[in-house]
Amino acid sequence: MNSKPPSLAPANISFFNAHPAPDDCHKVILAGLQAEPKTLDPKWFYDAEGSALFEQITALPEYYPTRTEVSILKAQRDSIAAYCGQGSVFIEPGAGNCAKARLLLDAIKPAAFVPLDISADFLFSAAQEVAAAYSWLSVSALCADFRDFLSFEQHLPAGRRVLFYPGSTIGNLDPQAALNFLEQAVSLIGSDGGVLIGVDLHKATDRLEAAYNDAAGVTARFNRNILRRVNDLVGSDFDPDAFQHHAFYNETLRRIEMHLISAHDQTVHISGHDIDFSAGEHIHTESSYKYTVDGFSDLASSGGLRRVQTWMDDECLFALHYLEPMDR
Repeated sequence: MNSKPPSLAPANISFFNAHPAPDDCHKVILAGLQAEPKTLDPKWFYDAEGSALFEQITALPEYYPTRTEVSILKAQRDSIAAYCGQGSVFIEPGAGNCAKARLLLDAIKPAAFVPLDISADFLFSAAQEVAAAYSWLSVSALCADFRDFLSFEQHLPAGRRVLFYPGSTIGNLDPQAALNFLEQAVSLIGSDGGVLIGVDLHKATDRLEAAYNDAAGVTARFNRNILRRVNDLVGSDFDPDAFQHHAFYNETLRRIEMHLISAHDQTVHISGHDIDFSAGEHIHTESSYKYTVDGFSDLASSGGLRRVQTWMDDECLFALHYLEPMDR
């Protein structure tokens, strides 16, 4: 699809659907649950219920990352704009509702805004809202798997590229996958582009663990919801109430780990396979790596990017980095 759906009114919007191939969820889920230790890919968190629960998490008093990054974007938007420059092609992988990009658009005045997401309907709705709110802005929405830059690069508008990757989403990638992402980013932006990226910082263990073990239990519901999602996807018979939420900071690896712990011996049936759990056995559902400023700079350098500027909040909880190619 390379045309506007007929119901869309804004003249300043276009869509391209790269028709990203869905993963074979049966194969992927079964492989993770047959591994040692058992795992589930965190992408399965985000059905409608999971997305709604995550929105609640971002507003919790214990969960600092979202509000802290938003405060940096608001306070530093003019400085950020000075580094990003005006007239760029501003690209946001995994754009979601585009709320954070909208905090910057008036300041950076891009020639085009390119929200990228794998969920076509959600992407189209969010992009329409941006186009309606910013009549001067060309919005080019791409439905694509942003893990595969080659699948959409040819459909980007012409111009200098700035990649916007907020939310410390890169922290959900293990270090090698994060390095691969940054290397792809270098290829995407070219020699004159930039990367604006949000990164959660290493800090006291109790502060981190509180953020993922909120008193209201919303994160626990979010974590267990992945089992309901898996049931919907593959017809399994998980009982989410038979698993307990557990999140802790692995200080050695500098990552939050989220797990679901089997409350008793049990067997789950998936696509003709029996998955046995012993009491106390874990399913690892997510990791969230935390970085020091220097540590992330080293990672970026390994990926071909140099850190040009960093903005942080007063408590140094979160960092927003502007990166440029090393060969500039």
